[in-house]
Amino acid sequence: MTSRDINVLALVKGGERYVFLYDDSSRTEALGVLGRYASNPDLSFSWHDAAVLGQKVRQHSSRTHRTRFVPPADRAA
Repeated sequence: MTSRDINVLALVKGGERYVFLYDDSSRTEALGVLGRYASNPDLSFSWHDAAVLGQKVRQHSSRTHRTRFVPPADRAA
């Protein structure tokens, strides 16, 4: 089984809690869900909420090639 990183976005708004889980390959779908939630009049999730969380999804995608920090003492000589 391969390990995939799961990204988590969460918003608490009044009595509602919105939690979005997505992996790097499903960013586009996650953005689409944010839009569908914003367009649903039965939810308190607004277009502003979708824009803020969508920006976080986009920012995360620009940091996908992060380098893991290894303390000097743990590095191979």
